[in-house]
Order: sequence, then structure tokens, then C-alpha cells
Amino acid sequence: MTRIDDTFTRLRADGRKAFVSYIMGGDPDHATALELMKGLPGAGVDIIELGVPFTDPMADGPTIQAAGQRALAAGQTLEKTLDMVRAFREGDTTTPIVLMGYYNPIYNRGVEQFLKDAVSAGVDGLIVVDLPPEEDDELCIPAQAAGLNFIRLATPTTDDRRLPAVLKNTSGFVYYVSITGITGAAAAQAGDVGPEVARIKSATDLPVIVGFGINTPDSAAAIAAVADGAVVGSAIVKMVGEGRPVPEVLAFVAGLAEGAHRA
Repeated sequence: MTRIDDTFTRLRADGRKAFVSYIMGGDPDHATALELMKGLPGAGVDIIELGVPFTDPMADGPTIQAAGQRALAAGQTLEKTLDMVRAFREGDTTTPIVLMGYYNPIYNRGVEQFLKDAVSAGVDGLIVVDLPPEEDDELCIPAQAAGLNFIRLATPTTDDRRLPAVLKNTSGFVYYVSITGITGAAAAQAGDVGPEVARIKSATDLPVIVGFGINTPDSAAAIAAVADGAVVGSAIVKMVGEGRPVPEVLAFVAGLAEGAHRA
């Protein structure tokens, strides 16, 4: 049982849906990002997705691309992102942390070394958006052997022929991308998402969490009502990019969490 598994067990027992928030590691700088990260559980966040900045983030929209550029310009690296996890774990040993990013920084570090460092830092899961199931031997299977959940994305174009491959080695939860395209591109619609979540859940016992296109408490509630939880990223990252103070960002996050939890 990982922290992610424990969290969903607890939420189910409480009759609540999950609220997952994404922030970019090192955005706008290391200290501010760490302050924000440390405040997320108190704002109602159940699982933290922590972005690893990368120079070619092909799945990300302009908001998160800009966040990655800010972080890189401020000197953020994979190692410094792991340092954020280590610092967070000094005060919080229960909130799950999922690193989300691209394979290149992991490959450059070396898979074996990266997994050792991630586990020792306190990482619980990985979302690596540019490694398809056909490459599971590369990172997915070693990660799970090391005790990390490997979380796969399903999308509106993941048909019934493709879905078994996506689910085969997935653990922790399934991340359903509610729209086609990049992050922050459009609004998620519960009427479209609900049947797709039901289709995925008919093929797996894993929780299905929905992200992309959620930016208000009401939209978080609507999406969480038809899934096991909701993810918000771009709307939070946008506030960071606008230079809003951390308490203001956390107040916004708390509203989103309340929306998801009332579903």
C-alpha cells in the first residue's frame, strides 16, 4: 500500500472525492514554490502533483509552459525538485506526491539512480507523459518494483482497443484527460466526462481522477461528481504567474478543494 492507495481508502471511507492540485517545481522560484507546496494540504489538497520543469513540454499549454520557463530561468533542476520533496517531507509524511513531467531529465540522471533518489526523497508516484505503454520496461515496471505508483493518462481518444494497454501496468489511479489537446485549452464538461469515466471504471478497479479544463469550485464539484476526484493545474499556475502572494493562491486552492469535496 502506497500513500496514494491509503489516501483513496481513507477518502472512500469518508464518502469523499479526491482533490488533486498541480504546481510547477521552482515556479516562480524555489523558495516560493516550496512555501506554496507546504500550504497545499492545509488548503484541502489530497494529492500533490509536482511538475518537473522541462525545455520541451509538448503536452502542456502556454500557462504551464511559461511556468516551466520561469522555473528553469530561476535555476530549478530535477535535483532541486527532489529537494522540494525532501523539505516537504520534513513536516508532512502522509500527503502523496506525484512527480509529473517528461522522460528526458530522468533518462539523463539514469533510471536506477532516479528511482533510488525519488523513493528516498518521499515521492509516491510518477506521471511521465511521453512514455507510452509500449515502453513500460523503460521506467514503469522498474518504478513499480521500487515501490512507486506509475500513473497513466487516458484521453477521449483512448478507445476500447487501446484501453487495456493503458491500464495494464497502471497503479495508484488513472488520470483521465477530459479534453483533446493541451493543458488549459478548454473547459471540461461533466456530461461528456461521465460516460468516459464509467467506461474506464468498467475495465479497472483503480480510481479515475479527471484533469484539464477545471478552474472553478463549481466545475471541480461537477467533475468530481462523475469521477473519483478532480485535478486542477493551469488555473493555480496562472495565479502564480501573475505574481499573486502565496496566501491568495492557497485561498483559491481551498475554494477548489471545497468544490471537489462537496461532490
